[in-house]
Amino acid sequence: MTGRRVRVIEAGRISYREALEWQRALAQARIDGRLGEDLLLLLEHPPVVTLGRTARAAHLLHPEGVDVLEVERGGDVTFHGPGQLVGYPILDLRGYRQDLHWYLRTLEDALIAALAQLGIPAERNPGYTGVWTRGRKIASIGIHVKQWVTWHGFALNVTTDLTHFDRIVPCGIQGVEMTSVERERGKGKGETKLWDAAVAAVMLGFARAFDVEVTTSRTGVTEMRPTAAVS
Repeated sequence: MTGRRVRVIEAGRISYREALEWQRALAQARIDGRLGEDLLLLLEHPPVVTLGRTARAAHLLHPEGVDVLEVERGGDVTFHGPGQLVGYPILDLRGYRQDLHWYLRTLEDALIAALAQLGIPAERNPGYTGVWTRGRKIASIGIHVKQWVTWHGFALNVTTDLTHFDRIVPCGIQGVEMTSVERERGKGKGETKLWDAAVAAVMLGFARAFDVEVTTSRTGVTEMRPTAAVS
């Protein structure tokens, strides 16, 4: 063990705009030295479509009835919504490796390990960022890094309503089929139990992949949070 620690904040459901402001504030505080620890925010969003730096207008098929936001993360277009476990690491990569390819691959490793804990075989798809299982995409990744401090991150479909992905060409990949933990495992567990199992698996996978100790908190760094969570 390296002695590195990451504090996990389970933040509940937060609007995408509020979470983005929160991430930016935390990242800037980490850059400035006002935040002395690395964080992993775990949360979910109300329905929203986001467009990354390489997004193409043609990949937004049906924007009606949902917020659409342009953001600074890498990647194309994606959907966030209830039942999707979103992780936003606020990490100073100077304490790890100053290598963005390594960071992306390690995020994938963390999710592959988490899915293994959930009994789902997962893997990379050569040439693409993210995680697949049985030929279907189950997790998306898009990051932003400033002065080696990260924000944005990953989205793991747990009990997500997959019909929302019909609004877009997910991640700009024509013909991709999206899936979820619930779909791959079946509905043997209740939704709350499955969500809690996914959170635990992601924390364990993250700790192993990044070789860190994780500590958990449902509160904290609230002085940098724009507003309370929304339901």
